[in-house]
Amino acid sequence: MIAWVYLGVAVIFEITVALAAGKAKGFTDARWTAATLLSGAIATYFLGLALLTFDVGVGYSIWTSVAGVGIVLLGAVFFNERLSLKKLCGIAMVIGGVIGLHLSGAA
Repeated sequence: MIAWVYLGVAVIFEITVALAAGKAKGFTDARWTAATLLSGAIATYFLGLALLTFDVGVGYSIWTSVAGVGIVLLGAVFFNERLSLKKLCGIAMVIGGVIGLHLSGAA
């Protein structure tokens, strides 16, 4: 169960990486650049802890997939990015894939 907590923390910080990188203006804004790098380090650390339990392929796939969905949704909120029907269908497919990985008995 703790592996899921570690993976959840890794996802949150991976989402933070993307949002901070979006604000870093090509890494010309020092504060957002630092936030991007620090968040990336924290995300990777917690992913590593989760991978002590999860199979690498499954854990990494869940991490990137769930973070990707979060980034798309938060991009709509913070960057006024459009959520089209195609994006929503893609999100649904990713969620289905994550459920499938979880049901595979990986952790």
